[in-house]
Amino acid sequence: MSGWRKNNPSPSIKKSWSQDEAKEKLSNYCAYQERCIWEVRRKLFEKGISGEIEDQLIDYLIDEKFLDEERYAKSFARGKFRLKKWGRNRIKIELKMRQIPENLIRKGLSEIDPEEYYDTLLSETEKKWEKTHESDLYKKRFKVVGYLMQKGFEQDLIQEAIDSIQPG
Repeated sequence: MSGWRKNNPSPSIKKSWSQDEAKEKLSNYCAYQERCIWEVRRKLFEKGISGEIEDQLIDYLIDEKFLDEERYAKSFARGKFRLKKWGRNRIKIELKMRQIPENLIRKGLSEIDPEEYYDTLLSETEKKWEKTHESDLYKKRFKVVGYLMQKGFEQDLIQEAIDSIQPG
């Protein structure tokens, strides 16, 4: 199913839910925060619910508009970019891990304004450049590039941003 289940082959199964209880609990779970099918399946697995009942519950949540993968992808991309200052690559990897289809990932990433994206990259570059105490400019640049790539920004944009702020 997912990397999550492979890494947790025998989690301690919590108290199981009845089907009606599961509907109510999952409706609240999805209403509280945008969720994807992968997260719901994970929750059901923790409760020991699988197979046909799992599929029926997910179909119910989709029919009742509690689950919508496109809405999730857009919300996830906006949130991770604005709050955590993640780049497109990191967001894309995280969405793939949650088994969101490629076309919905593209729609999600289209929610990010290109100008705001570049401004955020510049801001993050400047902050990291100031915080990095390294006398060798080559090493300093290497550390800043590594940090920004870890946050998911694209190599070419990082180079452009560093060139625009680097003294010299």
